[in-house]
Order: sequence, then C-alpha cells, then structure tokens
Amino acid sequence: MDKILNTSRKIKAPDQKIRNIAKAHLDELTKPQGSLGRLEELAEQIVCIKGNENKPAVTRKVIFTLAGDHGVVEEGVSAFPQEVTGQMLLNFSHGGAAVNVLAKHAGAEIKVVDMGVKGEIYGDDSGIINKKVKMGTNNMAKGPAMSKEEAIMAVERGIELVEENCGYDVIGVGDMGIGNTTASSAIIAVLTGEEIKSVTGKGTGISETILAHKINVIQKSIKINDPDPLDPMDVLHKVGGFEIAGIAGILLCAASKKIPAVIDGLISTAGALIAVSLEPKVRHFLIPSHLSVEHGHSKALEYLGLKPYMDLNMRLGEGTGAALMFNLIDSAIKIYNEMATFGGAQVSKS
Repeated sequence: MDKILNTSRKIKAPDQKIRNIAKAHLDELTKPQGSLGRLEELAEQIVCIKGNENKPAVTRKVIFTLAGDHGVVEEGVSAFPQEVTGQMLLNFSHGGAAVNVLAKHAGAEIKVVDMGVKGEIYGDDSGIINKKVKMGTNNMAKGPAMSKEEAIMAVERGIELVEENCGYDVIGVGDMGIGNTTASSAIIAVLTGEEIKSVTGKGTGISETILAHKINVIQKSIKINDPDPLDPMDVLHKVGGFEIAGIAGILLCAASKKIPAVIDGLISTAGALIAVSLEPKVRHFLIPSHLSVEHGHSKALEYLGLKPYMDLNMRLGEGTGAALMFNLIDSAIKIYNEMATFGGAQVSKS
C-alpha cells in the first residue's frame, strides 16, 4: 500500500491562476469570446494541468488497454464466453481491433496489458505487457473477487505502467474483459449510492432476461461481500477487477506527474471512481471522452462532476473513446498555440 499512498501524496491540485491566464489568452484570439465552446474549456484544462501557458505540447500520446478476466462470468452474465478476453488481447497486439485503428489515426501508441487474463496466451514477441496478478478474479457472487493483497498489487502495477513508460504528454485508458461491466456496475452502485438496476446495462448485448439476472447477481454479490463505500480498496477487492484496479493506478500516477488522463467508458470510469475515492484531487486531471450507452456511465460521471465531450452511442471500451478524444485535444491545443490574437493580426475587437 506504500506505493499507492506515496503516489497519492505527490498529487497537487493544478494552479487555477494558470487556467485564468489560459482563458485570457483564448479570449484574445481572433474570434468572439467563448465561440469555440468546449474546445476552449478543454484547452484551458490541459494548460492548467501542465502548468505551462506557453505553447503546451500534446505530441506524444498513449492508450493503455488493460485486460482481465472475471470469475463472475460463470453466473451467466455475458453474451460472450470468457476465452474472448484472451483472443481479443492477441487481436490488440496484432493491430486488428477498433482501438488500434482509431489510435493510429490519432497518432497515438497502444500499450496492451495483461492484468489478469485467464491462461498463458502469448509469447515474449507479442508486445503484450505482462502485469498479471492472477488468472482472473474469483466469482464475486460467492465471495471477494480478489484478496486485499491482490487489489493493492493490481493498483500498484497500474502505477508502474506510467512510471515505466515515461515521456507521454497525454494518457488514455481502455479495457478488455468479459464480465467487466458486471464488476464495474457493482463498483459504481456502491461508491455512488445509486440503485443497482439504474447503473447496470446490457454490456456486450445481453437479452432483457439475462439483464434481469445480471442485476440479481450484482445484488447478491454486494449483499454477500458487504463492501464499505468509504473504503475504495475494500470495494475493489470485494467486487472489482484487475484491469479496473490497474486503471485506477494509472490515473493516480498520471495525476502525480501532471499528465492529462483521458477516460473511456463504463469500465474506465469505474477505475476513475476508485482513483478519486483514494485521492480526490485526481479528478482535476481527468478528461471524460464520451458518454457510453451503459446506464451506469452517466451516473458515475455525474458523481465525479465530469461532463463528457462526445455522445456517439458507443459501448465498445478498449480505449476507443480516448482515441477519438485525442483528435479533439489536438484541435484544442492547436487553436491555443497557433491561432492569431487580435493584436497580432491587427483585427479590431469592437
């Protein structure tokens, strides 16, 4: 737990004076004030996070796509079998997934990470980063998803991913794991206090019948494990997932290094809830990419006080929303860095 605590202690809230300077600069650009809407808000946030109002860079971009299996799949909560997690992990490593295509378009690197996939599915030449804690979580409908020690280890390995991959200007997070919407919905229900049925959706596309069963499984899991909403690590170890824990670690470390962190959909936001519950100042460093069609996503974002930039009816995960968001970030920073001011262009303001 020392690594988590030490990382959290390094997180300092961004200097709002820098944000005010950034806003003043944007107001001097050759346009009506505020006319670029949330692009200006985005530029302000990134400048403020980086603490550099003079031509901030977002050149080096990376998406960490974390994968893990979930024991709760044996309860029949998913439309896909568990082996799909490992198969998709290999697909990521071969560049064949949606996130690969979108990241390439955005000029971003992909780091594919095994946090707890069931089985040994790749060789040393795959490019997959091995941070495996265990061969998947336990079935949370029968007891804790993982031990306290495993939960700590998973968050710490997320921190290590940022420490070991330095030099990025902006970080995105994504996920892969059959059954992980079940764990994420449980986390969101416990930490936000929302009703389980209001934060649980169809995940990979299950029927209404299976959805009702999924809600019952989550209810049973929370009742059996009784996670403490005031203790995020207790919630994580009882109803969480290894990839969710790793995402929380990435977000903690990114905040400690003043790196903007783009979150994707439901699973990434569940990780963000854990991170913000561990250290509330993390919230300042989070950029919400899109609004997933998963019911719990909007509830979690509202709880965090975050407003997504896109609503495209997406629910894939992987980091696809983060990859799309990188294009908006590029646009916002190019506006900030390259657009002329009224004085520089000799344009009358009134």
